Amino acid sequence: MLVLIFIFIRAFILRKESFPVELFNEAQRNENNGDFEEAIISYESALTEAKKTVFLTELKYRIAGKLKVLNTILDYRKSLLFIRQK
Repeated sequence: MLVLIFIFIRAFILRKESFPVELFNEAQRNENNGDFEEAIISYESALTEAKKTVFLTELKYRIAGKLKVLNTILDYRKSLLFIRQK
């Protein structure tokens, strides 16, 4: 009985979009608009907020993957800019 109450409370709390999910959505909007620096900042803040919550492990992995890709894209753009200036 106690387990059912715990599951019900957990589902009720997680049903509402949490703050890390809102930051993740904002970061995705920035990424789609081409604002990669803003997206990285939003993803990092979403990751720090998600680390505070035990239940958002899948979101943590998705954010970490997005951060790796965005940092790679920014490094690639910087190297292209450096090569073109010479």
